[in-house]
Amino acid sequence: MRVLEQRTADELQASNAVRGLVPGVLVGAGLFALVYAILWALDAVTFGGFDGLAGICPALAMAISSAVGEEIVFRGVVYRRLEERLGTAIALLVSAAVFGLVHAGNTGANWVSTLAIALESGVLLALAYAATRSLWLPIGLHFGWNFTEGGIFGAAVSGGQSSGLVHAPLSGSPLITGGAFGPEASLAAVVVSLSASFALAWYAVHSGRWRRPRWRGQQADAASLRP
Repeated sequence: MRVLEQRTADELQASNAVRGLVPGVLVGAGLFALVYAILWALDAVTFGGFDGLAGICPALAMAISSAVGEEIVFRGVVYRRLEERLGTAIALLVSAAVFGLVHAGNTGANWVSTLAIALESGVLLALAYAATRSLWLPIGLHFGWNFTEGGIFGAAVSGGQSSGLVHAPLSGSPLITGGAFGPEASLAAVVVSLSASFALAWYAVHSGRWRRPRWRGQQADAASLRP
């Protein structure tokens, strides 16, 4: 931003860090805990007690690196630049599709997991940015979701194996459990994430942060100048 756009990175202002990160982490963790509650209700998960602390540091490192790195790239650059030209709706669809395709080569990935990642993470995290105009909330959501998934429940995170605090193996149809890719590819994760996405979309629209394509704004400006 400073070199190419010649401006400060307002999206990462330190003054907004705590206000965005803390709610983001808590909500992200809560959303994924809800996914596991649904899987438990569907008899797809078995809780087997405490599984040790050995996996905490790797899960923490993975969650931090993916949350910070992917949010800077995909929401801070890809989504933001698309939105400036194409508006929120189109940028949302395109960036979510790109985010899903980037994960298509992961272990256990298939068309279901690719679509699931696009619908849940791609849409939810872009809307978190659109609703706040800051990267701190999507970073917090991303971290809270991933760490709870891998560091707490020991589930595969986008195909990457983890060891968590709780021994909670999954069993059943891949549509319910997500298969080898992990519960992010499950219907439960898609439903939970899209529910949160609708709330963020409503907020973005009603707070005036939903942006229309630049050419529509230009047409409206031109029309207002006509005699």
